[in-house]
Amino acid sequence: MKKLRKKAIALGVAQIGLMSSGIVMAQATPPSDADASGAGTSNVIVVRGQRAALNSAQVIKQNADEIVDSIVADDIGKLPDRSVTEVLQRVAGVTVDHSMATGDPEHFSVEGSGLSIRGLTYVSSELNGRDSFSANGGRSLSFSDVPPELMAGVDVYKNPSAEQIEGAIGGLVNLRTSMPFDFKGRKVAISTQETYSELAKGRPSPSASALLSDRWDTGIGQIGILADIASSRSITRTDALQVMPYYPRTDLVPGQTVYIPNGVQYRSLGFDRKREGEYLALQWKNADAQSSLTYFKTNYNEGWNERAMFSQADPYNFAVANAAYDRNGNLVSGTLSDPADKGIAFNNDTRTATRQSTTQDISWNLRVRVSKDWTLTSDMQWVRSTTDGFDSTVATGLQVPNEQVSLGSGVPSLTFSAADRAAMIDPNNYYWAFTMEHMDRSVATEKAWKGDAKYDFDSPVLRDLRFGVRLTERESFNQNSTPFYNWQQITQPWAVGWNINHVASLGDPRFSANASVYNFNNFYGGSISVPSLIFPNTSLTTGFPGTYATLHSYNDTLCAELKAAQGWASCSPWSPATIGVDPAGNNDQKEKTQALYSQLRFGFDDLKHPVDGNAGVRYVRTQATANGYMTFSPSLPVFPPGATVTGAAIPNISAASEAQQANNTYDNVLTSLNLRMKATDALQFRLALSGAMARPNFSQMQAYTTLSESATTTSSGNNVNVDSVSLTGTASGNPMLKPTTSTQLDLTAEWYFAPAGSLTFAAFDKQLKNIIINELYNKQLPDVNGNPVNFVVTGPVNGADGVARGFEIGYQQYFDKLPGAFSGLGMQANFTFVDSHENLYSPVNQAYCTGNNNGAANLALNLNGCDTNGRTFGNLPLQNLSRQTYNLALLYDKGQVSARLAYNWRSKSFLGVNVPGTSGTNGTDTNPASSTYGQHNVAYGLPTWADAYGQLDGSLFYKIDDNLTFGLEAENLTNAKYTQFMTQTSGNLGRAWFVTGPRYTARLNYVF
Repeated sequence: MKKLRKKAIALGVAQIGLMSSGIVMAQATPPSDADASGAGTSNVIVVRGQRAALNSAQVIKQNADEIVDSIVADDIGKLPDRSVTEVLQRVAGVTVDHSMATGDPEHFSVEGSGLSIRGLTYVSSELNGRDSFSANGGRSLSFSDVPPELMAGVDVYKNPSAEQIEGAIGGLVNLRTSMPFDFKGRKVAISTQETYSELAKGRPSPSASALLSDRWDTGIGQIGILADIASSRSITRTDALQVMPYYPRTDLVPGQTVYIPNGVQYRSLGFDRKREGEYLALQWKNADAQSSLTYFKTNYNEGWNERAMFSQADPYNFAVANAAYDRNGNLVSGTLSDPADKGIAFNNDTRTATRQSTTQDISWNLRVRVSKDWTLTSDMQWVRSTTDGFDSTVATGLQVPNEQVSLGSGVPSLTFSAADRAAMIDPNNYYWAFTMEHMDRSVATEKAWKGDAKYDFDSPVLRDLRFGVRLTERESFNQNSTPFYNWQQITQPWAVGWNINHVASLGDPRFSANASVYNFNNFYGGSISVPSLIFPNTSLTTGFPGTYATLHSYNDTLCAELKAAQGWASCSPWSPATIGVDPAGNNDQKEKTQALYSQLRFGFDDLKHPVDGNAGVRYVRTQATANGYMTFSPSLPVFPPGATVTGAAIPNISAASEAQQANNTYDNVLTSLNLRMKATDALQFRLALSGAMARPNFSQMQAYTTLSESATTTSSGNNVNVDSVSLTGTASGNPMLKPTTSTQLDLTAEWYFAPAGSLTFAAFDKQLKNIIINELYNKQLPDVNGNPVNFVVTGPVNGADGVARGFEIGYQQYFDKLPGAFSGLGMQANFTFVDSHENLYSPVNQAYCTGNNNGAANLALNLNGCDTNGRTFGNLPLQNLSRQTYNLALLYDKGQVSARLAYNWRSKSFLGVNVPGTSGTNGTDTNPASSTYGQHNVAYGLPTWADAYGQLDGSLFYKIDDNLTFGLEAENLTNAKYTQFMTQTSGNLGRAWFVTGPRYTARLNYVF
């Protein structure tokens, strides 16, 4: 903070000095660019009402040099949705991932998390035309961190030009804030709101924002100042039912293989997010120059508490009564039990996760018109982002007597007898099972300077020539705890006899504290009743490490008793995870970029159908440095003295554990061409052709590698033959990765037949190269004589290319010619179709998976997916891609009333393989050629999908007078269920059903 204050003070002093000398800076986005998009500093933008916002967004789209879609705030501090991610999903081609974290389909996010544009996750983010990001190991902004109340608009560029910052293949999202000169004079806006969730009843979720802006004419030019603050709280709840993967059984139905799920489970998660934002902007201009200084800060605090049960049972011990199966052999209904294990083993976990993220941006821009033809711009930016997360789980164990399940179409049904329900809240049936903690913290900073020059031609064809340079220095330091997720048993049934004499039962007075019965009240909005269970108190999850130490002392007590009784026991003390100690958890990256661009704007206005556009080239050099660690530990046989050794040679390599630095430099040349032909004043066509790049995420470039050497031998007397030598390794990342690149083509037809009235079509084709996947590659290590030795390492590589192509259709119109009040009706709709595929440079083709290694080295598992019967899948699409998406909104604007019903829908999307909940290591080996045929030792990971999902939202605003507006907003009016399914060789089977319930917001806006 002290460093930040010094920077702010220094920039403020410089700003005052420039004002006093008559030199001024431009608005954050260069006016020549912004004028083309309707966001220039010289225009007064006053947005009032839904219709006016759509009109402004249409003007931006129609007049932009590039292909862009925009959403403009309906009023000051009022984007049309409750979050930036929800706003973005209304844009054609944009979809939002509803997992709370990448690769974690177990937890649903109400607001959404990751963003895809045209089926691709290579999305760059900007704030007022400048690079913006979150400190999470990635390169783009976490849009859920940004208060929507601070935004004046959002622009999505589908095919950027040479003068825009590189990094966007899917698209570029630019968040725009208001500036003082956007208003004619003094402007004050205050908004308050309160949200009610039907599922998370009774907890207030207040929000408020305030904006103050004013401008003055002085002897040295116009001066403006704007201050904007926002604070919001969101409390939601998610309930879920989940079916575990189905396992093959040949011993239940004579002569038939049937598939039995490893239990049905339920969970409930309460989410609480506080988000605060601060924004300050200073502007000044005179006839020759413009100046701005902006400060932006967002602070995001979230916490969630979850109570979940999940199966730990042995599916091969299940008995099934009254069973019914479908034609593929999948269980449809029946009563599950496990007599061999005295009940179906479940763990009931209480999980608490917290995260605090802060992003700060100080930017300073200067634009000077040095002559009639020349304009020079200088732009400086400093960004700092931090995040700190803690994830804590404590679980009890329980043997459930029976589960009567119905697994037909739709949400599964669970039935328990009164005796079973009573057993599920009896402390004597519970024991302390495990703890698991995870910690992470990250900080990322960037310093950027951009210098631009523009020459205006006095020519009927040439408009202007722009060229410039951009220099950046970026640092990203991410730390994760080691172990990454530190699972450690307290007491487990499998440990009885060698570690403990019995489990730590909650019925034992020594171990009975800090656990309580939890009633799943209002589960699924009251439509489903599930049994109460005993869970650890949240004080245990939040009290780490002290409460963890207490719980693990139970193991120490029982282990000491076993040792006293039988004379031996394996008593190991609990060891908490550490952070910042083991280099395996550190990812230290530094990056410098230098970019040069030149872009020519032109126009042939005298043609029958005028043509204008721009052509440019951008050259980028990237210099990346990764500081990390390498370990090598040989595990070699010891030969008897005098033995004769034959066979494969064993390299003599010294054990090593040392810090390393990797340097990677690459150059990219990106060309672009944007053409527009105006068939009429209302009808225009575009062609855009460009090259794009997306650098690897910092999380993919961690420089930590573990190498190992081993050998297998056979002996005969004093003769030893070395049969094979294994030189392998695992890399947490690959600092030598190159960026993914794309050659992309766009064609559009755009008909603007009225204010806020248009019909548009866009077709696109993106050819991708150097897609990053986990694969095998060689890494060299010298032997004792300095000769290089190749190790086969598993880690991220540029290992695939791909294609994403499709089309978008958009339509909006108000039906002004309808009679009376009906003339306020309007409609907005868009539809997107995307087709994609990925081609591996080195395909992994095998019919069966083998072994229980579920790590990165199991390529068949991670690239193709494996079933519980050991069969592989393959031909999987890009993650988070929906082939079809659409938005449909019914609008009303008339007099004092403004209303909207908006429906967003996307088709199914692939979430991943080997992800939590649908993976394990006890699949059945059904490979007839395998030496372990029939054993339950195969690592499996099922292709997991989000099913088609649609949500209806609405709003109604009434303008009480020119200053005061009252509104009601509703989300998820139809109480839509978010459904997941998993692919197995016996079919696509239901996996999870999440509900969040409707949410309602009352809002009061005052503007004067």
